[in-house]
Amino acid sequence: MNDNTAATTDNRRWTIIKLIRWATSYLKSYDIDSPRATGEILLAHALQLNRIDLYLKYDQPLVADELQTFKKLIQRRVRREPVAYILGVKEFWSLDLEINSDVLIPRPETECLVEVALDLLARKSSRPPQRILDLGTGSGAIVLALASQQSRHSYFASDRFPPAVKLAFKNAGRHDLCQKIHFFVGDWLSSINSAKPGFDLIVSNPPYIPCCEIGGLQPEIHQYEPIAALNGDTDGLACYRKIIGAAHRHLNADGVLLLEIGHDQREGIRQIAADRDRYKGFSCSKDYSGYDRVVTMRKRE
Repeated sequence: MNDNTAATTDNRRWTIIKLIRWATSYLKSYDIDSPRATGEILLAHALQLNRIDLYLKYDQPLVADELQTFKKLIQRRVRREPVAYILGVKEFWSLDLEINSDVLIPRPETECLVEVALDLLARKSSRPPQRILDLGTGSGAIVLALASQQSRHSYFASDRFPPAVKLAFKNAGRHDLCQKIHFFVGDWLSSINSAKPGFDLIVSNPPYIPCCEIGGLQPEIHQYEPIAALNGDTDGLACYRKIIGAAHRHLNADGVLLLEIGHDQREGIRQIAADRDRYKGFSCSKDYSGYDRVVTMRKRE
């Protein structure tokens, strides 16, 4: 199906199953990952169907407007725009989140951070409600996952970019969690008054890609996702220095700091924590692929 096909071809030729086959071949020719699944997802979106319904209606022909809509979606993907931005939604922790180019697309490995946090909160089930802060919330994925599972606690979430905070608040509304989370604009911990009540848990997935490596990432990442949410400065550790250097002033006694990290950053972050000498119990959890992914440290008494 070339650029003029939708206008010149008898629409009855293009049934759902034929379009799936065509899209699979076309996307594969551009080295797009998972071409068949991608074609199915985009076709289902164009037709406002569930993906499974494509095969229940496999011989249904498309009308001209539907063909044109689908073709535009395919061309966006061929230009390497991520599927999540094309659809405007991404699932994280079984929550459908609105996503746009103001925020990073939530990754499956970040669910490991949520798992570690939920495990910590489960151990404190007999204690009073905890105060939890999510730094650099982006789409709100982490804090929304936590609040959806542990609703008795008090949640706070910040980002230095107002459009990200606006989107996170909107996502909270999608899941009836606006009353559970206080969102605000802030640059890491600099906007938080240390004289006010502290937090029992601070979580963050900060930028951790060394700036010299960003251009070598997949086009879907370096061409479309916000660079500021990726850029960890020269060594990828700049944001960790800021967070670790200040978090102890805002943690309650025995409070915990949880950070998502790059797969090769454990020792660098361990050294940052050791240099500050404000933490104890440094540990690291691995993700589903066996890579170091989440570091845990407690405020030293």
